Amino acid sequence: MEIGNKMIKMSWKFRIIFAIGTAILYTFLLWTFDYFSDEKLYSVNSLIFQGVFFGIFFGIGFPYVNEKLARKFSNKMGIKIKPELELNEEIEIAGPANLFRGIEGIGGKIFLTNKKMIFKSHKINIQKGQTDIEYSTIKEVVKRKTAKLIDNGIRIITDNGKEFDFVVNERDLWFEKITERLNKKTQYNNV
Repeated sequence: MEIGNKMIKMSWKFRIIFAIGTAILYTFLLWTFDYFSDEKLYSVNSLIFQGVFFGIFFGIGFPYVNEKLARKFSNKMGIKIKPELELNEEIEIAGPANLFRGIEGIGGKIFLTNKKMIFKSHKINIQKGQTDIEYSTIKEVVKRKTAKLIDNGIRIITDNGKEFDFVVNERDLWFEKITERLNKKTQYNNV
């Protein structure tokens, strides 16, 4: 089962609002430079033209191109990521994720197996490798916000106090699947 592979698409309404906001901000920055400059750098027509062009390019064109290229690139990267598994260990769920180690957000994939949770980085990272987190060592799973704004983070806290911060698509589904495995662990320990 794959989770989080769907590319998030921006609606046209959002793109247009983003384009207008970008155009206004860019025009304001150009006007500010012009205002504090000793000589006149831009005419009003030039400011408006550059603002509109910049807004259209970055608000509509850039996200469109990014969607097309990102899908091809991420699909190629994701297919090649294979974790090292133990004997009789099987992958049940997989999906793209980032794991924060210090200030670096390491791109890769999360795998939920019948034995543990695995994060395996892709090759385009400074810090590479595989991180295994045994279900039996997980104390708590917490939903969190990335940059205190975006609801796409999960924090795994282990018994020894280690914290693993992940960024995932479909956070609520990942949270549910990880929690299911922890509940199974608790049931087996109480029997």
